[in-house]
Amino acid sequence: MNYTAAQIAEITGSALVGDGSAVVKYISFDSRNLFAVQDRAFIAINTSQNSGEKYIPEVLERGIRIIISENKASDEEGITWILVENSVRFLQKLAKYHLASFPTLKTIGITGSNGKTIVKEWLYQCIFNLYDTVKSPKSFNSQIGLPLSLLQIGHKNEFGVFEAGISQPGEMSVLSDIFSPQIGILTHIGTAHSANFGSEEELISEKLKLFKNSQIIIFNGDHPGVYDAVWQKYNDRKLISYGFGAQNALSVVSGWDQFTHEITVSYFGEEFTFGLSQKDEATLQNVLALVAVLKEIGLPNEEIIRKLKGLKAVEMRLESVHGVRGNLVVNDSFNLDIDSLKIAFQFIKEYKKEKKVLILTDIIDVRESPETLYQEVAALVNEQRFDRVYLIGSEITQYQALFEASSFVYRDAAELTESQTLSHIEDSLILLKGARKFAIEKIKNLLELQKHDTVLEVHLNALLHNINVHKALLKPETKMMAMVKAYSYGLGGYEIAEFLQHRHIDYLGVAYADEGMDLRKNGITTPIIVMNPEQHSYNAIIEYNLEPEIYSFRVLDLFWNALNELGVDKQYPIHIKLETGMHRLGFKSEELVLLAEKLKSMNLKVASIFSHLSTSDMSDEREYALSQIETFSRNTEVMIKALGYRPILHILNSAGITSFTEYQFDMVRIGIGMVGISAEPKVKKQLRNAVVFKTVISQISHVKAGDSVGYSRRHRVEKDTRIATVPVGYADGIPRMIGNGRGHVSVKGTLCPIVGNICMDMLMVDIGMLEVQEGSEVIIFNSKPTLEQFADYCATIPYEVLTSISRRVKRIYIKN
Repeated sequence: MNYTAAQIAEITGSALVGDGSAVVKYISFDSRNLFAVQDRAFIAINTSQNSGEKYIPEVLERGIRIIISENKASDEEGITWILVENSVRFLQKLAKYHLASFPTLKTIGITGSNGKTIVKEWLYQCIFNLYDTVKSPKSFNSQIGLPLSLLQIGHKNEFGVFEAGISQPGEMSVLSDIFSPQIGILTHIGTAHSANFGSEEELISEKLKLFKNSQIIIFNGDHPGVYDAVWQKYNDRKLISYGFGAQNALSVVSGWDQFTHEITVSYFGEEFTFGLSQKDEATLQNVLALVAVLKEIGLPNEEIIRKLKGLKAVEMRLESVHGVRGNLVVNDSFNLDIDSLKIAFQFIKEYKKEKKVLILTDIIDVRESPETLYQEVAALVNEQRFDRVYLIGSEITQYQALFEASSFVYRDAAELTESQTLSHIEDSLILLKGARKFAIEKIKNLLELQKHDTVLEVHLNALLHNINVHKALLKPETKMMAMVKAYSYGLGGYEIAEFLQHRHIDYLGVAYADEGMDLRKNGITTPIIVMNPEQHSYNAIIEYNLEPEIYSFRVLDLFWNALNELGVDKQYPIHIKLETGMHRLGFKSEELVLLAEKLKSMNLKVASIFSHLSTSDMSDEREYALSQIETFSRNTEVMIKALGYRPILHILNSAGITSFTEYQFDMVRIGIGMVGISAEPKVKKQLRNAVVFKTVISQISHVKAGDSVGYSRRHRVEKDTRIATVPVGYADGIPRMIGNGRGHVSVKGTLCPIVGNICMDMLMVDIGMLEVQEGSEVIIFNSKPTLEQFADYCATIPYEVLTSISRRVKRIYIKN
């Protein structure tokens, strides 16, 4: 948007006090998220629960000079006020006018109980590089969120994709008066937000109001009530139902319930097949909605298939962390209704824990009677065969007898935690499923791993943030492989792989087969590439469905022989490594014709072709990296032409993603970038430290001038001081070379020198007169010193530092 304050006042019938020429390009309603003030107005939203006007002094202090409010809350000079009767109605009126100013914009509107945000984000991924597209941010779909989304529309936009959500009767009538899309999508109708509706029919009827002006309506036709209601109300429009039932215009023909990644669908009688790695029912329903839209906007099947292969996961709301006593804690306390319960149960099936425990609270804000509701809940829970079920609340506890597992009842979360019964759970998967009001987070905190004296903390939120910083540089369809070799760069093998799997990373990369075997044994199902397959490991690679790197004719022949000896008749995926200038491993240019001929004679599928840049992090060697990329491009063209199909192509590592983004091809590989390391300063500023190596002071000794410290008396103190002994040494990964003043650690924010020879299990630090006590925290590396600084102490690189940290150092996985 781009209006003056005077124009806004005129459009909305509001009063103006101040500078009418002040420009408004952005409107913010959350004072916590004010990251810029130029051309920005703050709107004070007043609701029955909160008054936005109380935040006006704060935003004025931060530099905002245009306020939209129902009352003039300050006499401060230089402020422009747009005074409105109702702040929410003001937003809606302005958004309606703004949308009408773009008559050529093609609009797509999405409503439903579940799947709105996922369908919106996937649709954006598919069309943004074909058409200039604007979309709702996050889950902005309410009476406030939808208008704010519409105000983002600009003159360059060709498509607009927006969500519309409701929780009360009459709300959709308001939203549809502002926005009724040309293409309407109705996703799954469930119990979410149904409490305020007299019946499911009333809920469906309200949601359908969004499509009053729609020309095309796409809807989930497996729901009989939805199917009948849409046809009855809108039989003069183009209606496209999707689902598993044969009555649907877009239906699944085969593949979804079989052990294959291929799905065949029929669209008005036309069949085509596409790949899909995640095949739970909810995901497939969302994909069908997506396919219907893509067909209607004119994408050919080949393009749709390519787009579906490039889909990136939308961040899920379930979180998994490793807990005490060998437990795995899956936390889904964001939302609780029947549908989200089903999704959570599908989610935990990916784990291989034999014992399962459920902690479940009352389900609130639903219209079913408690008896009907909890009979259905108990039936669902009983199907999962939990070993124990803990019920919390005033309603669900009355139906304890319906649950077949050993069950326990509590009034609230505090009563459960105080009972100490959770301390008896060992080696189990624990699913936390609770409504927000029950503060289920307190139970999660109790079950998570607690700190030990010397630990390597891995901050999973930071890890994910760093991945997303790199993803932001990529096209939506570009895949990402996460390198988890060498114990995930020292962070922990399957723990990191499991976290990445649940964020739907496309591939995992390991160095050796035994690393891949461990991941498979721990329930990792994501495709795994073995970068250094040893000839004695081929049988294991095949047995555990790992995918080998093939870098020479010798390796190709040996692996082919292993497949034949085991009688494997499926088209087995392999990954071809090309030599482009590192002179380490890979097929050379002159070998490619013969390679292609051999491959065509074998029952093998080249899943990807790749190479490795040797100088991607060296700005002074940029030309050499570009020459490697040129060689790679030329050689892959030869291979694609000879093979007759295009495998995934990839050459960029973490440094390559930031320095050679335009050469991302089909996939990139991220490794050290996940930790927060980057050679590109602009990117480095955006990254977060994902790893903290820390311990505590075991003992503090007063040492007089002239006395020695440590083995061989290598360090003698020059003046009276205090020496802290810290329980970490070279057996934990601290090199002996950084003793005697070369290296430093942080104690209470102060860098203190490591003195004396580093011992196997201990080191000594000169803390001088710092006011610290035994038990105080010591930072080996985090932000002071940083991982890079610590690597400098060690005269090495961060990779070696991380991979050298001993397995005996406890890894703690923290998710805020």
